[in-house]
Amino acid sequence: QVQLVESGGGLVQAGGSLRLSCVASRSTSNINTMGWYRQAPGNQRELVALINSAGSVSYTRYKDSVKGRFTMSRDNAKNTVYLQMNSLKPEDTAVYYCQVVHLGSEYWGQGTQVTVSS
Repeated sequence: QVQLVESGGGLVQAGGSLRLSCVASRSTSNINTMGWYRQAPGNQRELVALINSAGSVSYTRYKDSVKGRFTMSRDNAKNTVYLQMNSLKPEDTAVYYCQVVHLGSEYWGQGTQVTVSS
């Protein structure tokens, strides 16, 4: 079992920045896949950013619309994964969820609301 707790959401004006954090209840050093997803009202949940790691090699991919604005990172010493969001747009408004895949099971956080005003 892995419990995930997100934080860092809030209300920000367009062009502003937020940093989301996701703290895991166990060590993340051997969790290979960690991701951030979001869901806006009336929409399906969508992938925003994903880290896949194998040994010392790590690969991060992003949804096209956030490339160059969002950066996902992980700090295994703190069991935490981050999503730095810059140049925010109103269309980034959604509930953001942290997800990990560990030993074949998916785990999700409770979500944190991000609202970007125009």
